[in-house]
Amino acid sequence: MIPLLKIASIETLYFDRIYALHGLSLEVREKEIFTVLGPNGAGKTTLLKTIAGLLKDQPRKGTIEFSGNKIHRLPPEKISSLGIVYVPEDRGLFRELTVEENLDLGCWGRKDQGIRDDLQFVYSLFPILEERKIQQAETLSGGEQQMLAIARALLRRPRLLMLDEPSLGLAPLVARSVYDALIQISQTGTTILIVEQNARLALKIAHYGYILEGGRIVLEGTSKELEENEDVKELYLGLSGETISPKGWRLYKKRRTW
Repeated sequence: MIPLLKIASIETLYFDRIYALHGLSLEVREKEIFTVLGPNGAGKTTLLKTIAGLLKDQPRKGTIEFSGNKIHRLPPEKISSLGIVYVPEDRGLFRELTVEENLDLGCWGRKDQGIRDDLQFVYSLFPILEERKIQQAETLSGGEQQMLAIARALLRRPRLLMLDEPSLGLAPLVARSVYDALIQISQTGTTILIVEQNARLALKIAHYGYILEGGRIVLEGTSKELEENEDVKELYLGLSGETISPKGWRLYKKRRTW
C-alpha cells in the first residue's frame, strides 16, 4: 500500500551551509495519526515547513511524495491545493479579525456545497468558537486560539493536517481537550502529522511515532513500542532509568541506545 506521505533521504539547509535535516526519511499512512517527537532545535518545525514548501529551494536533496506524486520544491500554494494544510506554532491567525472572519478565510476559494456542514462540524468540535463568533481572535485565550487555528485548517478539507506543537503554552486540561478533538478529526478520515515536545500527549493518540534529534530520525515505532523504550521513558516521558542510592546519590545513568 502506497503511503499518503513518503519522505526519502531529504536534506534541508539554512544559508546553504547549515544542515537542519540530514538524510531524513519517514512515511505517513492514510487515516492515521503520526507524531514526530524531539527537543528544541531538533528540526521538527523545519520538517513541516519543508513538506509545506515554505522554505525556498528546499529540500536540497531527497524526495517528498504525496499520494504517489513528487511534491518537493513545489510552491506552497500548489502543495496546499493538494490537501496538505499546515498549522504553525504561532497559529497564524489574523488577530485583528473576529473568530467568524478567520473561519470565513478558511473557506476562501471553496465553491462546493459543503461549507455549512463543515462549519457546523467545527462548531460541534469546539463549541466555544460559536459563542465567541464576533470576538477578535487576539482576545481569545491560548487554548481558544489553538482551537480556532485547527478549525480554520479543517475548513480547507485537508487530506493531511500538520500541526506544530499544538499543546505549546496550554494548560494541561486545555491541551488534553485539543488532543481529544484531534482524535475526532482523525475518525473522519483526516490523516494527522503532529510535531511535539509533549511526548505523553502525542503518544497517547498517535498510531506511530518518530524521534528526531539533530536533524536525524534516531528511533521509530508504534506508540506502544516507543512508550516501552527505556530511552524514551527517561528522556521524553520523565521516567528516570537511573539507579539511586539510599542517600540520594546517582550511581548509574543508562546510556542512549541510538
